[in-house]
Amino acid sequence: MILTDEQKAILNGEKGETLAKVMESVVRYGELFGAEKLIPVTSKYNHLVTSFGLKALGPVYDLMNKLIEDGAISTQKFSVDPRPCDPNVPKNFLQDFIFKNFMYSKQDFYEGQLKELGLMDKDAFTCTCYMDEVGNKPNKGDVLSWAESSAVVYANSVLGARCNRNSGIIDIMQSIVGYVPYFGLVTDEGRKATWIIEVKTTKKPEAQLLGSAIGMKVMEDVPYIKGLDQWLGTELDDAACTYLKDFGAATASNGAVGLYHVANLTPDAKEQGEAIIADNAQVYVIDDAELQRVYDNYPIMWKNKDAAPKLCFMGCPHMSLEQLKSWTDKVEAGLKEAGNKKVVVPTVFTAAPKVIEAFEKTEYAARLKATGVIVSYICPLMYMNNPLCGPMPVITSSNKLRTYTTARYYTDDEILVQITKGGN
Repeated sequence: MILTDEQKAILNGEKGETLAKVMESVVRYGELFGAEKLIPVTSKYNHLVTSFGLKALGPVYDLMNKLIEDGAISTQKFSVDPRPCDPNVPKNFLQDFIFKNFMYSKQDFYEGQLKELGLMDKDAFTCTCYMDEVGNKPNKGDVLSWAESSAVVYANSVLGARCNRNSGIIDIMQSIVGYVPYFGLVTDEGRKATWIIEVKTTKKPEAQLLGSAIGMKVMEDVPYIKGLDQWLGTELDDAACTYLKDFGAATASNGAVGLYHVANLTPDAKEQGEAIIADNAQVYVIDDAELQRVYDNYPIMWKNKDAAPKLCFMGCPHMSLEQLKSWTDKVEAGLKEAGNKKVVVPTVFTAAPKVIEAFEKTEYAARLKATGVIVSYICPLMYMNNPLCGPMPVITSSNKLRTYTTARYYTDDEILVQITKGGN
């Protein structure tokens, strides 16, 4: 790897042994992927994936202490993924005991470390840091050091920023030295599409289902999606961005997509058109039958496949303000049609703390609370990691949560019926 004089100085220890080790880690990371150089991080803020004070992460806490003691602090303030626990989310005594004493017992301690390292503020815990309410929304062309797959794919695709799918810890190391290796999705060549996806459905495809189908087909490659603009339009308004948030999360978790292009809609596709498609790109046609095939092949991980759901999680990734509002309307209408006053399945809608704060200032908040739905900042995935929660029959419309836990996937329309009317 070719380094500048400044980068060599850091690597050679001229700014301290700890910073030299951080730089060495970043350089080795880049070399593994054939990076020829390092380029500066240009975004105002970073985003870290490791937000949970898991008891087993002792080496992480030791590392963070060393960084803090030696002044190797992030050059950027940062947001982090959601907190793993919320007292308002349903759980029994034993589940709560496991959370507090065996799983996330270091949460307060770790949050103190994050604050010293550069946490934006006490409420900067969300997987959707790019929401306007949160304040970590990069500009087009910004070079990022983010981790969290759903945030990376959104930043690359919808915002036109540049970021690789970084792992935990390397995200903050790159931010500390202020450089990322030049490879993959930060390069022009790496952003070219190697798949053409032709959407030929008879109605607007479910975002999570379409994203799942594409992710499982293209894996880590870059898809160029044709035909989706007929359902989303050609402007990145709130509705389109919300759809792409959930769609992208599914491509990233059911595959390993870090960037997609939607014809006539996303920034790179609008600017470059089909010139962004690489030679010899493969083609994948998605119609109604293909989406049904994907849906029908999801495994059901419940011990009793006919069990009645005990909990519903919505918001993985976190819901937007518009989603909270629109789902308030949906739940009210569903309950009215079913003749019920409150949801019949304990239901949790998750969103960023700052989004929840904004939601609570609207008249929708009291209306949603009246339906029995709980609004929380929690990470549903971290909740489901509890060995006493995992076996529960939990339902969700998140393909990410389905992929990483035993939660059972249903479409949004099916979820609405389940929580307002019941029956599975």
